[in-house]
Amino acid sequence: MKKKIGILGSTGSIGENTVKIIKNNKKDFDVIFLSSNTNVKKLLKQSSILKPKFVIIFDEQKYFNYKKKFENKKIKVFNSFKELKKKSLKKKIDYIMCAITGLAGLDSTINCIDSTKNIAIANKESIICAWNLIEKKLIKNKTKFIPVDSEHFSIWSLLQNDSINNVEKIIITASGGPFLNYKLNKLKSVNPNQAMKHPNWKMGKKISIDSATLMNKVFEIIEAQRIFKINIKKFEILIHPNSYIHSLIKFKNGQIKILAHDTDMKIPIFNSIYQDGLKKIVTNQININLLNDLKLSKIDTARYPSINILKKINNISSLFETVLISANDELVSLYIQNKIKFLDINKKLKKIINLKKYSNLIKKKPKKISDIMKLSEEVRLKTRKVCIR
Repeated sequence: MKKKIGILGSTGSIGENTVKIIKNNKKDFDVIFLSSNTNVKKLLKQSSILKPKFVIIFDEQKYFNYKKKFENKKIKVFNSFKELKKKSLKKKIDYIMCAITGLAGLDSTINCIDSTKNIAIANKESIICAWNLIEKKLIKNKTKFIPVDSEHFSIWSLLQNDSINNVEKIIITASGGPFLNYKLNKLKSVNPNQAMKHPNWKMGKKISIDSATLMNKVFEIIEAQRIFKINIKKFEILIHPNSYIHSLIKFKNGQIKILAHDTDMKIPIFNSIYQDGLKKIVTNQININLLNDLKLSKIDTARYPSINILKKINNISSLFETVLISANDELVSLYIQNKIKFLDINKKLKKIINLKKYSNLIKKKPKKISDIMKLSEEVRLKTRKVCIR
């Protein structure tokens, strides 16, 4: 029987990789919906190939401009997931990939949980800022959650037959980004194009810069703690320039389990869809040279001061994470626009999160989506004021 599948954010990096998997295994899938915000031309191409029943165009102007073109293909068009769910999704489908980036994807992510049996969430902002809200809805609707970030998917895989109570330590790896071997005094003059040249992964602009500052690893640790409910003090980050190993887990019985795979996001996505492990994906041969040259090393906090932020994080979801996500997001945007310097990202971030009104939010849980979105907008405005005078 074909899997009924939907993709929120099908035109982004994760979405495109999901589309490729479906395209290569068309007989296995019935595509219910695809979605995009503004990249509607790509959405049209994807729709011609995958023949979804519905599409969602979140940008209102694009929705009105392109609606007729999809309707000519006999595809119903909606402007939000809520609208699609209300009018056309009466039964749970088998799998939804949530790949909308940023907090813009939070509302759709939470709203789609009761519409699917399995949900793969690649939106780290949603998990970091609203895990308590997501988890509550997952439990209520008996929806299975699969993490898709390579590090979290690898932890999830390694823990399948083990209790989290047996975990002594979890290590996630970081490539170190493009500036791993730069002299520290050169970092003050690196430009956005240099920061976006990730040595191993093909990623979007924002996440590539987060990799250069190592903020992506700060977020991944918080995300992992929320998902797996393992004490944050049990997590560690090691530099691994080859990005071949994604996580290591040391158990109390002395065993260490390691998960390795090529730097290809199709691998965790493929396995989140085909969970029985019986379907084959075409990948490279085992790279013995990489296995013989792992080069794991400790983090240099002088080079990556963002790692110190983890000392502030506890084991309970709070609104402080929204401050962290929103301020960093705005700072990266300002850096891409050449309005601040590379080293200002961490300096300004530290200044903002240490403001008393924000640091105190570490004790306050988000109660609803609007709490998160309202705070996010306030923090973004404050960040711009701090940076642009």
